[in-house]
Amino acid sequence: MKNSRHSMPQVNAGSMADIAFLLLIFFLVTAVIPKDDGINRKLPDACPPNEICDTKINERNMLDIRVNSNNELFVEHELTTINELKTIVKEFIDNNGDKSCNYCDGKHIDSSSDNPNEAVISLQNDRNTSYKFYIKVQDELTKAYYELRANHAKKIFNKEVHELTKKELNVVQKAYPFKLSESETK
Repeated sequence: MKNSRHSMPQVNAGSMADIAFLLLIFFLVTAVIPKDDGINRKLPDACPPNEICDTKINERNMLDIRVNSNNELFVEHELTTINELKTIVKEFIDNNGDKSCNYCDGKHIDSSSDNPNEAVISLQNDRNTSYKFYIKVQDELTKAYYELRANHAKKIFNKEVHELTKKELNVVQKAYPFKLSESETK
């Protein structure tokens, strides 16, 4: 006679691992991986210890750009659209106010930058500025520098930027150095 008191029916768990594996594959395949916008920038070297790294910049060589919490863009305290930003930045950088730049095409405006090597873009964002608008501003600044460099490459090497050798690219980048100062958000 069998002892029915101690025997319990067994559940077949052999296919449980297969089901878990299939669910794992399903969620891996159907999951959406967000593509975040980002900024590709080479940061400047840090100030060496025991050295003072406080550079004085002539005010005319600084283009003041601010973005408030409502995503309104102000260039030199004047309300500006995002579509105007690239043109304003290009004119500021390529101004050649001191007439020392032999490759600049600027208008020699006294209130604008001396030359591309002296020009600095100062960007300040509000803490509540949207990330999307911040990226748009950064894109317009990058486009301005890219177009200036592309025109310079065309002039001196008769090439497009993507055709330049590393040495030629360094010459173009040195002619129009990307100087961006981002101050702390307020």
